[in-house]
Amino acid sequence: MKYIVTGVDGQLGGRVAENMLNSVPGNNLIFTCRNHKYLSQEKRQRWEEKGVSVREADYDDKKGMVLAFKGGNRIYIVSSIINGPQRVIQHKNVVDAALEAGIEHLTYTSFLGANRADYSQYVIPDHTETEKYIAASGIEYNIMRNNLYAENYLINSVFLANISSNKWITPAGDGKATFVAKDDSGRVAAALLLGKGKKNKDYDVTGGDLLSEREICAMVAQVSGINYEYQPVNEKTFFSYLDSLHIPRTTDGDYSKSPVPFCGNDMVTNECSVRDNMMSVRTNTIKQLTGHAPVKIADLVQKYNFVWKNKITNYWDLKKYQ
Repeated sequence: MKYIVTGVDGQLGGRVAENMLNSVPGNNLIFTCRNHKYLSQEKRQRWEEKGVSVREADYDDKKGMVLAFKGGNRIYIVSSIINGPQRVIQHKNVVDAALEAGIEHLTYTSFLGANRADYSQYVIPDHTETEKYIAASGIEYNIMRNNLYAENYLINSVFLANISSNKWITPAGDGKATFVAKDDSGRVAAALLLGKGKKNKDYDVTGGDLLSEREICAMVAQVSGINYEYQPVNEKTFFSYLDSLHIPRTTDGDYSKSPVPFCGNDMVTNECSVRDNMMSVRTNTIKQLTGHAPVKIADLVQKYNFVWKNKITNYWDLKKYQ
């Protein structure tokens, strides 16, 4: 059995890759990234020394993906980083390439709420359409719908506060969510890739803690000793705040001055979904598929202390510490 992990140069795909390498011999693994230049030479060399085949697979290049996926039996697909119609095209390219390459099973990273009619976050349509395409393709599959990542709030929210005179600005109010740690998501993805899920079943992946951003802000303030101030704002004010930081509204905007690689529409609608308690769903997916309880956010705060200790104000500087 050969397993493929896409997007191994990224935060989530990289975690899935390491989990797989701890579970099966390297010569049973194919790791792909869009371009080798985005992958550290140290990591690539370490993987290849263990027998992993490290290949390029660009979601815009279907023919190239067919070649990259050849010889694989089961594939994990991390969602594209762009938003909108082009993202759906990319996802369909990956599914089509997997089918043409003879892949037997596909695991896809979706987003909590993609199957719920009353959820309207900016990224939802991308995932909803992709899920429908996968289900109609005839391939055996699992869908994992991740909640918002805990790291977004222990890293990105903190360095945005560093930019903003220690003010944690958000429209999330006192809404709560079961934020999920990327380590847990990576373990769930590996479990599904290894065949531990039920055939053609989708899984909502949520953390064990039900917390508000106000509570997370207070945790960070207490541990760091920095007076991070939680500042709830309305949706319009939050858009204006993001605009003032040169964060584009869409992923095809100008990111030359943006401190983050995310778009304003995504950030605003996600925060509002927290405000409205749409992300407070509880599941036992992590325990069920991995055998371990979800990571507690309180146990992650110190892990990301480099953000406040080094007064990071830009996403692009994070690579020095991760």
